[in-house]
Amino acid sequence: MEKITFSVFRGSPDEAGSPIGEMREYTVDLDEGMVVLDVIHRIQAEEAPDLACRWNCKAGKCGSCSAEVNGKPRLMCMTRMDDIKDEMGDYEGPVDVRPMQSFPLVRDLVTDTSWAYEVDRKIKPINGPEEPDWVFNQHEADRVQEFRSCIECMLCVNTCHVMREHQKFDEFAGPRFFVRLASLEMHPLDTESRIPEIKDDFGISYCNITRCCTEVCPAGIQITDNAVIPLKERVVTEYFDPLVNPVKAIANLTSGVFSYFSDDFVNASDPGNNKKAKTAIDAEKARIEEAKKLELERSEKARKRFRS
Repeated sequence: MEKITFSVFRGSPDEAGSPIGEMREYTVDLDEGMVVLDVIHRIQAEEAPDLACRWNCKAGKCGSCSAEVNGKPRLMCMTRMDDIKDEMGDYEGPVDVRPMQSFPLVRDLVTDTSWAYEVDRKIKPINGPEEPDWVFNQHEADRVQEFRSCIECMLCVNTCHVMREHQKFDEFAGPRFFVRLASLEMHPLDTESRIPEIKDDFGISYCNITRCCTEVCPAGIQITDNAVIPLKERVVTEYFDPLVNPVKAIANLTSGVFSYFSDDFVNASDPGNNKKAKTAIDAEKARIEEAKKLELERSEKARKRFRS
């Protein structure tokens, strides 16, 4: 009988919520066709009955058994030991199994993902038409079907550097909920205006398109290309495209310059600098207003040429 050694994290959080624990090794029999979750269950049955592990369906549908196996976020029930052995090659070390690192630890391999429910409650539900027999194109419905396969395993959130490295849980909705927002924003029956919230409340600008979330999605959802990027494009169109909204675009694009003058001068301790700051800010305000006026004139001329 072939043996396999697992190095599993065992521990719990301290009073401050920081994980405290150690990696412990367990060696058990390995049967043909086993997945990582099978090995964890055998460890529980034979060596560590107090090992905490969350799971439910064991079929890749519930998203409960998320963990990090050899440093990669995966579903333990869908990670075959044959594949793990192929990945490890000649390396004879133990298989490393840890809880998701982006979420607070509960115990051992169990993490607290209640943050997800809080974010979900902030998202407005679909706001459909009053008439029940609304007609729409089939391709519009097909576009959002992919998003329905999400099992909320949170592996995409766990691997996202905005969450994992920078802990922006209060400012960033994360890839899972951009999938949710995209499914609503692109829904042919939804009439809700979501772009302001996507920009300001859910912080889509934090994402810099590394595609790490797409790489770990067990459902194969193209999170970056089909959800995040289209939402970013809609935000840019709404707030920064001078052809769509010239006044708003100029105001947003020049706000950074205005902030520069404010931060650089107004907070200076020298009264002389404060006077210079006011002069500079007034000049910048006048320049912005003039730019808005010119852009409106150009837009009006362009519209007249188009109509003629």
